[in-house]
Amino acid sequence: MKNRFYIVVLFLLLSSACTKHPLFSTSKEVTTFQINLNDRVDDLFKVTVFNRKLTAANSYFQFAATAPGTYQTMDMGRFVRSFNAFDDENNPVETRQISTNRWRLLQPEKIARIEYEIAETWDTPVDSNRIYNMCGTSLENDHALINGQAVFGYFEGTQAEEIHVDLKYPAEWLVGTALAQNEAGRYVAQSYDHLVDSPIQLGRMTKASTQISDTKIEVYTYSKTDVVNSAEILAAMEEMLIAAEKFIGDLPVDHYTFLYHFEDASYGAWEHSYSSGYVYQEKEFEKLKESLIKTSAHEFFHIITPLNIHSEIIDNFNFSEPTVSKHLWLYEGTTEWAAQIMLLRGQSRSLDDYFNVLRRKIAIDKLYYRQDYSLTDLAKHSFSSTGARQYGNIYMRGAMVAGLLDILLLDLSDGKKGWQDVLQELTHEYGPSRPFSEETFFQDIADKTYPQVADFFESYVENANPLPLTEYYQKIGITYNEQKEFEDLEKGIGGKDGRFYIAKLPADLPELDLQAGDVFMKINGKEIKRTSMRRLEKKLEKETNGQTYKVEFERNGEVVEVESANPEFKKLVENFVFNYRDLTRNSSFVFELNPAATPRQLKLRQKWLQN
Repeated sequence: MKNRFYIVVLFLLLSSACTKHPLFSTSKEVTTFQINLNDRVDDLFKVTVFNRKLTAANSYFQFAATAPGTYQTMDMGRFVRSFNAFDDENNPVETRQISTNRWRLLQPEKIARIEYEIAETWDTPVDSNRIYNMCGTSLENDHALINGQAVFGYFEGTQAEEIHVDLKYPAEWLVGTALAQNEAGRYVAQSYDHLVDSPIQLGRMTKASTQISDTKIEVYTYSKTDVVNSAEILAAMEEMLIAAEKFIGDLPVDHYTFLYHFEDASYGAWEHSYSSGYVYQEKEFEKLKESLIKTSAHEFFHIITPLNIHSEIIDNFNFSEPTVSKHLWLYEGTTEWAAQIMLLRGQSRSLDDYFNVLRRKIAIDKLYYRQDYSLTDLAKHSFSSTGARQYGNIYMRGAMVAGLLDILLLDLSDGKKGWQDVLQELTHEYGPSRPFSEETFFQDIADKTYPQVADFFESYVENANPLPLTEYYQKIGITYNEQKEFEDLEKGIGGKDGRFYIAKLPADLPELDLQAGDVFMKINGKEIKRTSMRRLEKKLEKETNGQTYKVEFERNGEVVEVESANPEFKKLVENFVFNYRDLTRNSSFVFELNPAATPRQLKLRQKWLQN
């Protein structure tokens, strides 16, 4: 497989990195946005809009209130610093700002161009709703980052019309974007949605490219001090990209662009149909590699959903008013599941590694998020403060639900079809231009598969019932224990049902009222729980040899209190306190292969492990 993976690196030599396509006409009347990136003072993008002939139907100019995949209120009009319209003789034409994001054009038919300045988001303070860096804009001496909704607006009634972008920038800069150029060198978007879906990164960058079957892959990297380059990123992504191709089948895009920005802090990534943007703290690549590949795998899988599988709410996105789709479980939960399991099925990750991913997701779900908040609730309220606090769980419980759906389908079909197969079918049925029904999608999937799937969606997506992890993983010969019983005789500690007890008494404790099986309840007045144990660990590190430890145990329903400075007793307590995190981690949310799995369970497990 590696012989298909050829890397070409280009350093700071070309002023444009995109192919010019003569199929786009430059003569037809179309609105063009010109951005002067040679003028980068004051952190302002200087934009001139050369509009096509306007009518009364185009009486408003709209900036975005939000954007697909962000699930946050942006209100980009907050960043507009000036806005002026002119006729073809350079006379001003009156405009009025009527709301945060909306300007009224009093005589649209007279307007030949609009000039406005809009501040970059990274360095512009706001009182609320700060724009995520990977979704925002940056304008500095050696680079520019443009996310479409943060720079461009649109005339009312023109959201679906073609748009051209004319960029003026230093000759030594590279340009990275999934947009193609026409014969005039302008970047062409088929609509405002397409423009927002196609970020542009320019500047002092490196470039690397390859071909995966019929898909051209390009990587552009801005690294503040040149610590990271595109060649090493692309080389590290080789296995992931090949695993993705195996998992998906024929990749449904003919090109894909990765845009990486390494500077002062890590913020994450934002997916798009033919590209994705990443903002990470700059450090040695080996320290970034694992996290970067996992995140890139997730963003890359978005070429399936929402690009090819999405509802009408995504297809006809409302930029002026946030409108949510309840199918966030699909767009993000399924994507996160696929990003992880495709590495397992592509043999880029071991089964133990995958189990550790599951354990982490379960732990985060249970420790940090509400258990009564369904995935549908999370989607519907994603723009609210309550929903925002729960949003991260879409990558935890959402991914686990997708994994359980996969197992259910494999079980019902006797190994013939899993969620991966259904996704491929849905990709071919719908595709980029045919949305599914927001309201009937759950039942539509059940009709295509099994009636039990409708019950599954009702229980675990629309409602927040406890996930049947033990029951479902047993179907594929894998045991799951939320709290695994254990005894570590070397440390003298055992665990059962999430509680810890003395497994073996030290030899030299004759005077103390201790018995094997005594359950730890409190140490020096602190209850045995995650937060207090961390503080207790730090405190015990400062204890002197002469100080006593006071421990409360439970024995047969009774409280037994032991206070002593006995060195063996203190060693036993310290073994517990200093190893608490490891003991908890190693005994919680444990997945293991079942050595007594039935032939059918083994068969389903083998299917589960395969693409």
